[in-house]
Amino acid sequence: MKAARLTLAALGVAGVLWGAWLLSDDGVDRLRSTALWLVGVVVLHDAVLAPIVVVIGVVAARTLRRRAVAAVAFLIWGTLTLAVANVLSGVGGKPDMDSLLNRPYVGAWLVLTGTVLVVAIASSVMMRRRHRANEA
Repeated sequence: MKAARLTLAALGVAGVLWGAWLLSDDGVDRLRSTALWLVGVVVLHDAVLAPIVVVIGVVAARTLRRRAVAAVAFLIWGTLTLAVANVLSGVGGKPDMDSLLNRPYVGAWLVLTGTVLVVAIASSVMMRRRHRANEA
C-alpha cells in the first residue's frame, strides 16, 4: 500500500512539474496569471461554493425524507452545472464569430435540471411504494 501511494504521489508531482514546464514556454506572465486563477478558484470554492453546499445539505437533512436520493441528485446536478458553467456565463464568446457559443445553453441546462429533478422525485416515489409493499 505504501509503494502504491508513493508511486501515485511521484506521478502527481511529475504531472505538476510537466504542466509548469509547458506553461513556462509562454513566459512569466502566463505563469503569474495561472497562479492567480488557481488561487481565485480556491478562494471562490472555500468562500462561496462550500458554504452554499453545506447550507443546502443541512436544510435537506432536516426536511427531506429520502436524503440519499436528494444527495445523489444534487451531486449529479452540481457536477454537471460546474462542468458547463463557462458556457452558461458566455465566457469565450466573440461577437465576430457567430459559430462560437451560439446555442441555447441556458435552456439545455434548464432541461437537464428538470430531468434530474423528475428522476429524483420518481425514484423517491418508487422507493416509498417499494417500502410500503415490503411492510405489508
